[in-house]
Amino acid sequence: MFATVKPQLSAFALDVAEGLSLKQKRIAPHHFYDDLGSSLFEAITLLPEYGLARADERLLRRHAPDIAAETAPVSIVAELGSGTGKKTKHVLDALLYRSPGLTYRPIDVSQTALEMCEEVLGKMCPVEAIRSDWLQGLAEVDRTRFDAGRLLVLFLGSSIGNLERTCISEFLRNVRFHLRDGDFFLLGADLVKDIQVMLSAYDDSTGVTAAFNLNLLGRINRELDADFDLHSFAHEVRWNESERRIEMHLLSLRNQSVRSRALGATFHFEIGETIWTESSHKFTKDELADFASSSGFETVATWTDAEWPFVETLWRAA
Repeated sequence: MFATVKPQLSAFALDVAEGLSLKQKRIAPHHFYDDLGSSLFEAITLLPEYGLARADERLLRRHAPDIAAETAPVSIVAELGSGTGKKTKHVLDALLYRSPGLTYRPIDVSQTALEMCEEVLGKMCPVEAIRSDWLQGLAEVDRTRFDAGRLLVLFLGSSIGNLERTCISEFLRNVRFHLRDGDFFLLGADLVKDIQVMLSAYDDSTGVTAAFNLNLLGRINRELDADFDLHSFAHEVRWNESERRIEMHLLSLRNQSVRSRALGATFHFEIGETIWTESSHKFTKDELADFASSSGFETVATWTDAEWPFVETLWRAA
């Protein structure tokens, strides 16, 4: 289906080449976040349907003093998939009263997002950004950590839900591998709720989420010299009951072929065929506690939002 992939191609190119050759075509959701995708996601967080982001920020604002009381003193705060770090300000603000010498290490694939982190949060404390994916960035934090102070790792916004449920325990064990005993991990997670509420959060009436999804094809066009016709694909959202997850797909509206000159490949789509671009798993509080204990953590505290079922749960590396 596609030509031999050249070894000098980027990780994005390799993932696209492999993903579009599968029977169920798919592209991993971390590839959404080029500079345009990151900006579109920031717009999504403002949508009335997307209560998740506001619940996440409410909990961080209200409970930042509690988080600081449980974790301080901290020498490093690392954040997996930081984005612009807007919500993180609440946690840093509270921590700095107890840990005035801390360093913030945001980890993200978007250079623009990291620059915004440095511009805004650099006024509060030293910022040492890492442009990388989650685990590689955390490994870099671990390698360059020379003092004996505590590390607090933030993983907010229910990004954990983007992982396959069968892979979550392994991911969390990998996070734990890069932590020392007594370090902390703050996890944001979206809980199971009314199905229509969940569907609307990923298929807003103004079409911002659709643009975010379709931008993935635009990114392939821009970076891999492809000729996707974005008008020939539609944003589609599904609820998978057995897996308790929202799925986002890009639906082919006609039989078509797409060429990528960078890959030297042509990909064929039948009408109704989809590219699966994101899973967003929803959780129960008991399930999260089980994930903690099975991956080497102990649960210190869990805070639940009253308006939108969402939790921040704080774990200690046991």
